[in-house]
Amino acid sequence: MKRQFLTVLIVLVTLFGSTAAFAESPTHPIRVGMIGLDTSHVVAFTRIMNNPEATGALKNVHVAAAWPGGNPDFPLSRDRVKSFTQRVKDMGVEIVDSIEDLLPRVDAVLLESVDGSQHLEQVRPVFEAGKPVFIDKPLTASLVDAVAIYELGKKHNVPWFSASSSRFTPGYRELSDDERIGKVLGCDAYSQSRAAPFHPDLFWYGVHGVDVLYEVMGRGCTSVTAVQTRYTESVCGVWNDGRVGRFRSIREHTGKTGLGVVVFGTKGIVYHNRYYDYAPLCAEIAEFFKTRKPPIAPEETLEVFAFMEAAEESKRRNGVPVNIAEVMAKAKQSPTSLGLTPSELINGR
Repeated sequence: MKRQFLTVLIVLVTLFGSTAAFAESPTHPIRVGMIGLDTSHVVAFTRIMNNPEATGALKNVHVAAAWPGGNPDFPLSRDRVKSFTQRVKDMGVEIVDSIEDLLPRVDAVLLESVDGSQHLEQVRPVFEAGKPVFIDKPLTASLVDAVAIYELGKKHNVPWFSASSSRFTPGYRELSDDERIGKVLGCDAYSQSRAAPFHPDLFWYGVHGVDVLYEVMGRGCTSVTAVQTRYTESVCGVWNDGRVGRFRSIREHTGKTGLGVVVFGTKGIVYHNRYYDYAPLCAEIAEFFKTRKPPIAPEETLEVFAFMEAAEESKRRNGVPVNIAEVMAKAKQSPTSLGLTPSELINGR
């Protein structure tokens, strides 16, 4: 009996000792690669992720390599890629010559190119390599490309997400469960909107405010009506349960800008405004790279872009309501920036 007892005791000590040692062992570092060094985000994100004192989700996640990319026809890319590349290099990041050179060096990818019209082409090899990827705003410069990215992600079974930092800036995520508000009945969101080559009015910068609107309201918008003047663009969405969400785009150089929401609920009305904070977004990205579970469902991101495309179509039709289902059906049949429809792209034609 004593011998049996000692044997069991040794086994238990071994098991618990091994478990404790495993729990205390450091997580394998995640090497992050960047595609596109033509936005200020690459400097901010690298500084946050490569902080040697990082804790929580950001611990053991660091930017290891980057490909500058750039677009000579896009001024904000052409005029900034060189300086941002040097600043990232100065933080110890290896600069490589192509996406093909980048992918074997990293475990996950930040697609940062400032020109959203480049994202579909640049994300294809990332999906093919099976690397989880965060695609910075805007996801694309068209709903057609957004549908193609969604379908490519499904085809290759590779997790991805795209979001503005506005979604994770403190205070916004909490509003949908705020006891002061009760059940959310509607939301008015606002942010600045800037024009950019190759991008519809809302896609490049208005997405910040639309993302906040969806953070509060969730999915389910069925139709959109939009009106635009020299000062603003007002977009009204009707949800499938009768709730109404509005986005006010403050056009650049026409007045005071910012980021904020007014949320209407069964118990109260709450106003919250706080400008973008990159640190919470970087923590969400790091957690995503570790778990491969996106904090924002791709289906919601696709609806965000359908919402903005429906707004564009409403303006083209002088402010009549446009159904989300209509613009989605059209996008699935239209050619992408690569000259193929999403279905042709997926089927390799």
